[in-house]
Amino acid sequence: MILYGDYHTHTEYSRNNHGKGSVLENASVAADKGLKQIAITDHGFNHMFYGVNRRDIPKVQEDILNAKEITGVDILLGVEANLISRDGDIDVMDEDFEFLNLLLMGHHRMVTMTKVKDFMALNMANMIGSPFAPSKQRLNQNTTAFLKALDKYPIDVITHLNYGFPTDTLAVARMAKQKGTYIELNGKRINFTDRELEIMASEGVKFIVNSDAHKPQMVGECNNGLNIIYRLGIPLSQIVNIDKLPKFQTKRG
Repeated sequence: MILYGDYHTHTEYSRNNHGKGSVLENASVAADKGLKQIAITDHGFNHMFYGVNRRDIPKVQEDILNAKEITGVDILLGVEANLISRDGDIDVMDEDFEFLNLLLMGHHRMVTMTKVKDFMALNMANMIGSPFAPSKQRLNQNTTAFLKALDKYPIDVITHLNYGFPTDTLAVARMAKQKGTYIELNGKRINFTDRELEIMASEGVKFIVNSDAHKPQMVGECNNGLNIIYRLGIPLSQIVNIDKLPKFQTKRG
């Protein structure tokens, strides 16, 4: 079981010291650990505190080219986009796809949303409400927003599903399968049950194992997901970055 790539890593471009290292440092750690490919996926533009600035994207691209040459690791440029409305809008514009090699999307707190009502419904309600016993209304509202986002955008990876934002896990996973989107097995946290994971696997959902590294030394540290795969006997054919490189919808040639 060989991990070929890590597709959820953050750098200093996630503002306010949220990401700790440089593109080169992430790539150097990846090379030391034998990874063939990584992605730089800093927080989406609408995060109030941690979001990458659009004006920094040319510098990120320059850093990626430099790090590729030095380390020999293939480096993709992506973003971990944020859900910004109940209608499934995310903080990526059409012109952003010109630089994206892959698109991740997950829920994060303290994101600028399209309307105050959306902020109250998707941010405040989930900050205040229990993550373990959500009301039927909140569960349906969260799930619907995710399903609409999957329908609107070529999302490659859903990150840390259910973390601080409970959904109907199986409904999201089934839509992800239909749209060619991978469900992440996150290196820090997995917020669905073994039974849900077994059902997803039995229905042919595809998964990706990522570190969600915010420090260079954590790049490639994916034992949380790898251990669950081993323990539950999830077929390796459904893990898109084990023993092979994944294919992404968004990737430019």
